[in-house]
Amino acid sequence: MCTFVTIKHINIANIVILNRFNMKKKLIFIIFTFLYFVTPPVFCQQSRAIAQMKADVGFLSSDAMKGRLTGSIFQDIAAEYIASRFSEIGLKTKGDKNTYMQTFYFSPAADPHSTSPTLATGQDSLKIINVAGYIDNNAAQTLIIGAHYDHLGDGHSGFSLSTEGGIHNGADDNASGVSVMLYLAETLVKTKSKYNYLFLAFSGEEYGLWGSNYFVKHPTVDLTKVAAMINLDMVGRLKDDNSLLIGGVGTSPIWKSKIEASNVSKLKLIYEESGSGPSDHTSFYFKDLPVLFFFTGQHSDYHKPSDDFDKINFKGMNLIIENIYTLIKSLEKVPSIPFTKTKDEKQEKMEMKVTLGIMPDYMYNEGGLRVDGVKEDRPAQKAGLQVGDIIMELGKFKIAEIQSYMEALNGISPGEKVIVKFRRNTQMMSSDVQF
Repeated sequence: MCTFVTIKHINIANIVILNRFNMKKKLIFIIFTFLYFVTPPVFCQQSRAIAQMKADVGFLSSDAMKGRLTGSIFQDIAAEYIASRFSEIGLKTKGDKNTYMQTFYFSPAADPHSTSPTLATGQDSLKIINVAGYIDNNAAQTLIIGAHYDHLGDGHSGFSLSTEGGIHNGADDNASGVSVMLYLAETLVKTKSKYNYLFLAFSGEEYGLWGSNYFVKHPTVDLTKVAAMINLDMVGRLKDDNSLLIGGVGTSPIWKSKIEASNVSKLKLIYEESGSGPSDHTSFYFKDLPVLFFFTGQHSDYHKPSDDFDKINFKGMNLIIENIYTLIKSLEKVPSIPFTKTKDEKQEKMEMKVTLGIMPDYMYNEGGLRVDGVKEDRPAQKAGLQVGDIIMELGKFKIAEIQSYMEALNGISPGEKVIVKFRRNTQMMSSDVQF
């Protein structure tokens, strides 16, 4: 049966956008045209979950949204869209002043977790908007489910891995995570639970976890009554082997057993113990909260204009939803979710002396560090490293995984030349790297 509920909420969102921003007619026409003419035929004869996720990802990652850059008007539009979805689902407001929005102005800081954010209202500061919706079950504890919605705009923010310009739509990073969060909200609002649920859409993640960092220091719920935080970031590219990385499993002794028992979709689960990493769950881990991080892995389109809607694996996202929902419901049977610090906490605070200029493959766990991307004009490219190479040694350091790679970088000084040993297909190779 064809599902048209997806059109309803999007059109409502556009009315909100028109009223609030009085955008140029051309932009609104582009958005409306995408919604009206593309959406209905694409979503017919598909499951409601997939149809809804396609609607959400399609809107957020359309060219008309210009890459949802933090501080831009397109961030504001994305926030209004998510707020309208929260309202449609039936979530209560949990932002500022009885709204869904938590708004602040932020200037960059070297370490967003060392001190309070640098708040400002001057012309050089950026407006950041978190969007918060709440399911109140009159429970003693709250489970937080979050995803960031910002991305890189036209790529000129300094974080693009493309040498060419263009709109960075961020379909996987992280329209995919937002859409999964929204569908979980739709599902959980219909069921009674021993938990309240707080759904958080963060901005400023790409600049350094700004939105989540601000939230944990200015929470709209009592953090002492938060059971755990689940973070969804880049969950839209489930590979053929159905491998799913779940980080933060070391932050509670119950996680692994509960995750294994909830693997109803029979995914290939890859675990990381650490509660910290390059996404928003880190902010909550530093508040001594159990966290989980769901991630389908790096790919060649990461932080490039090619991270588009047509490459998203929506059936895979549906499998992930099934697992997460089953996990959440299984938590009803435990009296509490105890917190534990992960072993590499000190390492996570380490400042790297040098950078190699690669994107690691966080899903690779077969010994060594697999290169998933090579940045232009950085030591790795100059040394001839390519995507797919497995780094085995870096100078005197043996590389077994991401942690030993970080330790190696910390042990190398700027200006130093070392030998990198790596495997390319079945051949062992080496090259000089000048840092």
